[in-house]
Amino acid sequence: MAKSQERPKKEKSIRYFDYSMLFLIIFLLCFGLIMLYSTSSYYGSTRFGNAAYYLKRQLFATSLGVVAMIVISRIPYRFWMHLSGLAYLLALALCTAVIFVGSEHKGQSRWLEIGPLSFQPSEFAKLAVIIFLATIVYKTSRQIEEFKSLVKVILIVMPIVGVVAYNNLSTAIIILGIAICMLFVASPKYSHFVLVGAGAILVGVVFIFAMSYRAERIQIWLHPEEYDKGYQTMQGLYAIGSGGLFGRGLGESMQKLGFIPEAQNDMIFSVICEELGLFGAVSLILLYLLLIWRFMIVANNASDLYGALIVVGVMAHIAIQVILNIAVVTNSIPNTGISLPFISYGGTSILFLLSEMGLALSVSRGIRLEVV
Repeated sequence: MAKSQERPKKEKSIRYFDYSMLFLIIFLLCFGLIMLYSTSSYYGSTRFGNAAYYLKRQLFATSLGVVAMIVISRIPYRFWMHLSGLAYLLALALCTAVIFVGSEHKGQSRWLEIGPLSFQPSEFAKLAVIIFLATIVYKTSRQIEEFKSLVKVILIVMPIVGVVAYNNLSTAIIILGIAICMLFVASPKYSHFVLVGAGAILVGVVFIFAMSYRAERIQIWLHPEEYDKGYQTMQGLYAIGSGGLFGRGLGESMQKLGFIPEAQNDMIFSVICEELGLFGAVSLILLYLLLIWRFMIVANNASDLYGALIVVGVMAHIAIQVILNIAVVTNSIPNTGISLPFISYGGTSILFLLSEMGLALSVSRGIRLEVV
């Protein structure tokens, strides 16, 4: 009797979800809230009579952001393809409205007032550009290798970059950086980006020197000790230097006691260095690197190009902001007013940042792993 042939085992697919990314996000949020309270308690008690004033406001925004992250992570990410054009037009309209009816805070008009709440449209613009650009590139993926197609996509994004740059050059740089990173990943020809990069640098230089106050920032960056506006930078450097290897201890910063203006915002990394030392600063940077690594894993295994581009956009947003914020605090580049993701104080920023995390988690949920 002949031996019966063995039947090939059927491959089954199982749904994947990146719990390690979720754990990193939660850990960064908890660390951020602890450092925010440590950094802002002095200002909260002296200005509002409540040491937890900033913490409570950030906790409220974080709670909304976590809910948004959970809801968005359960929605199939391809759903947002149908709303990407509307999101881009809405972001463009809101950022334009800021120019005419935006509320001014510390000499900068970047917010829209909605009842008792203030809203920063440029943060929504980052999310809108990610899903809009991912949609455009996905639908024109066969033509994106052509230089003229690459330029057309960049020109589509330039209106919102220009509108945002009118009041907030640093955020405009981030949006343009996100777009270039997404196109770089999608395009098989890297030589095109030499021309694109040269053009972007040229436009940036012209834009900076077109306004005297922007050119002044270059001088403050080169010689912060000679300008009154370099005071914040100098105090931040003093905080970093006094932290040493392991820092003064949590809550023991001296520079946050009025020496660093608004330490809970863009300069919070300097307080982290002072209280937790080089060890704490390097540990935080490693957490960001781990998160970026998880983004790369999800993007490489995404079920389609659209999902991969969404994750690349979110990854670029996080990476660019972390690099620029730390570079500003250490005076490696001129002061640009960029927040540190998950750590700096800012309700609108944390809300839309967590919404982006929901998109990345949604893409990870769409991954199917083949098992025998």
